[in-house]
Amino acid sequence: MDVGELLNYQPDRGATRSRENDAGEEDLRSAKHQKLSSTRHRDGAGAGVEGGTDMKDSDDLTVDRKKILEKLMDQDEDDPEAEPVDESSVKKMILTFEKRSYKNQELRIKFPDNPEKFMESELDLNDIIQEMHVIATMPNLYHLLVELNSVHSLMGLLSHENTDVAIAVVDLLQELTDIDTLNESEEGAEVLVDSLLEGQVVALLVQNMERLDEQVKEEADGVFNTLAIIENMAEFRPGLCTEAAQQGLMQWLLKRIKAKMPFDGNKLYCSEILAILLQNNDNTRELLGELDGIDVLLQQLSVFKRHNPSTVEEQEMMENLFDALCSCLMLPANRDRFLKGEGLQLMNLMLREKKMSRTSSLKVLDHGMIGPEGGDNCHKFVDILGLRTIFPLFMKTPKKMRSSGTSEKEHEEHVCSIIASMLRNLKSQQRSRLLNKFTENDCEKVDRLMELHFKYLEAVQQADKRIEGEKHEMVRRGEILDDNMEDEFYLRRLDAGLFVLQSICYIMVEISNSGLSQLQQRVHQILNLRGGSVKVVRHIMREYAESIGDGKSDEFKEAERKRIMDLLENF
Repeated sequence: MDVGELLNYQPDRGATRSRENDAGEEDLRSAKHQKLSSTRHRDGAGAGVEGGTDMKDSDDLTVDRKKILEKLMDQDEDDPEAEPVDESSVKKMILTFEKRSYKNQELRIKFPDNPEKFMESELDLNDIIQEMHVIATMPNLYHLLVELNSVHSLMGLLSHENTDVAIAVVDLLQELTDIDTLNESEEGAEVLVDSLLEGQVVALLVQNMERLDEQVKEEADGVFNTLAIIENMAEFRPGLCTEAAQQGLMQWLLKRIKAKMPFDGNKLYCSEILAILLQNNDNTRELLGELDGIDVLLQQLSVFKRHNPSTVEEQEMMENLFDALCSCLMLPANRDRFLKGEGLQLMNLMLREKKMSRTSSLKVLDHGMIGPEGGDNCHKFVDILGLRTIFPLFMKTPKKMRSSGTSEKEHEEHVCSIIASMLRNLKSQQRSRLLNKFTENDCEKVDRLMELHFKYLEAVQQADKRIEGEKHEMVRRGEILDDNMEDEFYLRRLDAGLFVLQSICYIMVEISNSGLSQLQQRVHQILNLRGGSVKVVRHIMREYAESIGDGKSDEFKEAERKRIMDLLENF
């Protein structure tokens, strides 16, 4: 309402009372007091009102309007939330918080066994913490929280004896660290996050979560909001993941994930945070391995071996755990743990059971067997009769796989990558068993391989045409094609199917060098029949050899390139 509307407001005539008697009433904020006073004055002034004139009514109405306006103004002054949030009001709020926090601490020390003595101070403390939520709307003033040492005080309250106070602080920190708010004022956000990390906030948050009882709704919400704080900070500053994991978070997440509790939103959130911590981070992957985290992940995923997730949320948790496992397998030491924990057997069973977990188990196998570090897993996979499982998936993409949201390309990419890894790593008897698979049923697997070759070759050629067109257009506009642009174009080609094509060409070259003449003859026969070219295959493999070994040593890169070039000479 603006002032004009307020002044034109028509009060209920039944509630009109003598304003002379109202002059002494000071406490307009107390609704009870007003009601009692109003009734008393109406009773006493009834006779006067009956004999009143129109002029009297008009005067009363004017006084009413003024009084309503004054009352609303008073309420605005009394209500701190209605005050404009500026530096001065925030400082005042922070100082009030510090005073109440100190008073509560003092009373708790003085009367440890008499809650009545400190309960009121605790309620006051809780109230000011709620009021401080308004600071989250002004991230440019976050520096005041640091300068006035209230970040330190807030972190101290995370270990408050009353978990309600600790949860109130968690709620406040969750709102202060909301990622959208942090991005509004990078300077203010940096100061706040620096101060929180300096005080080892993650360790304090984990200690607080350990004492919360998730059977109580408020405390379960406290755990959820704690995880939100960690997610917000990790998104704002990805580098803190290692530090957070080492401050007890990794251990707590694994403990919570394997806890025998009904599935809920907190378990889902734990799986998300775990996947975030492990992304592109060898330190956290190593820590998870040392804490027997591979076994925890395999135990939790084994539930989905014969049963599909019952809800969308449970399916999301399953995918998060699979993603976490794939991240872990990027570290060679974890591949040994995966092998010893019978991870290969579990993934093989999942592929056979044809449940939702099948798609992700294929991805895990790919991560576990790729590169020279995957040698032991490749040999074990053949020993557990994995070839019987993988080749039917190679011959035909299952319809259920498509309906589960996995693209045909993604499925074929993983299967071809697994077979290429086995051809690279297998030796002696296991290698012979793999090569014999390609000779079965009149070399039907070679026919399928060549079918995939021409499918992805066409997809990559179309992508190359589009990219060439874009390059010509950029040159025409006078734009420079720098290394970053070239890298972006290469990634687009990989996404269009170049990675699958490289795996397929590698398989073609490997089986042609196997010493089984019928395999090489069949490859060349189909190439000639369909107008293919050995030169194209060689060009693809040379390009692959040039880009090989990202993050590997120079010696490894050189040895691998030489090995591929030797294979090409005999192709």
